[in-house]
Amino acid sequence: MPLLPRFFAAWLALAVGGLAQTSSGQSSPPLAVGTPAEVGLSPDRLARIDAMVQDAIAAEHIPGTVVLLARHGRIVHYRAFGSADPQGTPLAPDAIFRIASQTKAITATAVMMLWEEGHFRLDMPLSRFLPEFADPVVLEAYDETSGNYFTRPAKSPITIRQLITHRAGIGYGIIDKDPRLKQIYIDAGITDLFTTEPVTLADNVKKLAALPLLFDPGENYHYSEGLDVAGRLVEVVSGLPFDEFLRTRIFEPLGMHDTQFYLRPGQANRLVTVQQPAADGGWDKYQGTEYYDADYPVKGARTWFGGGAGLTSTARDYAAFLQMYLNGGEYNGTRLLSRTTINTIMAHQSDLGPYAHYGLAFRVLGEAGVAQGGKGGLNTFSWGGYFNIAYFADPGEQLLGIILKQTRNLKQDATSSQFTQMVFAAVDD
Repeated sequence: MPLLPRFFAAWLALAVGGLAQTSSGQSSPPLAVGTPAEVGLSPDRLARIDAMVQDAIAAEHIPGTVVLLARHGRIVHYRAFGSADPQGTPLAPDAIFRIASQTKAITATAVMMLWEEGHFRLDMPLSRFLPEFADPVVLEAYDETSGNYFTRPAKSPITIRQLITHRAGIGYGIIDKDPRLKQIYIDAGITDLFTTEPVTLADNVKKLAALPLLFDPGENYHYSEGLDVAGRLVEVVSGLPFDEFLRTRIFEPLGMHDTQFYLRPGQANRLVTVQQPAADGGWDKYQGTEYYDADYPVKGARTWFGGGAGLTSTARDYAAFLQMYLNGGEYNGTRLLSRTTINTIMAHQSDLGPYAHYGLAFRVLGEAGVAQGGKGGLNTFSWGGYFNIAYFADPGEQLLGIILKQTRNLKQDATSSQFTQMVFAAVDD
């Protein structure tokens, strides 16, 4: 289904889907700067985070990081450490990072905004909107020598819920843990993560739909490209290109002016280089692999809007997104989601081991995770990203933390888990 012309799509967005974000009777203020003491955090204990990060940089565990901590809507710890590139350029707090899989929660949010408008039910077949998924098949056997494979019809259609909860049976190509699915995706020319080539969601999703599933829809949890497909779903349902939907419906209302798929003029000097350890000490630029172009998102065709891993952002911008969730779906007088929808998003969909479950957008901590210690309180939600980034938000404590890095192939790095543990140890009320 081709995208509508942009002028008509804009009209349709106002006429049909303009209620995705509305004014709210609740009016939390935008994130403001405060002091730790004002929000019940210990300045002395927060200083331990700085020392921990500086020690990790000195030991060449990481080249640098930006950390942000906010409580009760106030940013109280927002600092940059180390270097942004192998040349030693100092990292700045407003540096732009490839946020990789932190994109997924934003895409799921877009899906749920359309759900709130009544365009679909979560358990409706995906093929109602993307007919290329009408007759899914499941992988039965694979011949490694020839690359031929054999399939059987799936027992049921893929639903929208399964798509955004990684239960559809879709794989993740080059990073997939199943070697058969990995090779099938490679042979089919599927774009898995980032590209500077002139690839579109529509074309990629059509190719993906023709490939076999790993299992019958709903049978298991398997981390996947489902959120990329969900980006295409947003395009078809809304009539807007995915990047435009995110910009107008999420980023602008939240003041996320440095969040986008491709950098605008004047932003390139703020993009942090992805680094890896150099053979003789220090850091080299990570050159990428067969599925990652190191020049993304500065160069290229700028046509790929990957809902699973494509966005760039800053710590400050992503904090606004998380704060909207802590506020029950509202931010600065604009409501993106109902509080009742937030409850649905956080509810159990799949187990993620003994400590947490997966909802419709996040990893959500359970009682066993709280008992483990250092990860937050009950229902703390979190996720990470391919380039060594992580975030968490604790609704009970009204506390969020973000730690952003751009690294690959590290020999050791415990800064993300230490950051979370130290933040909760700093609670002083």
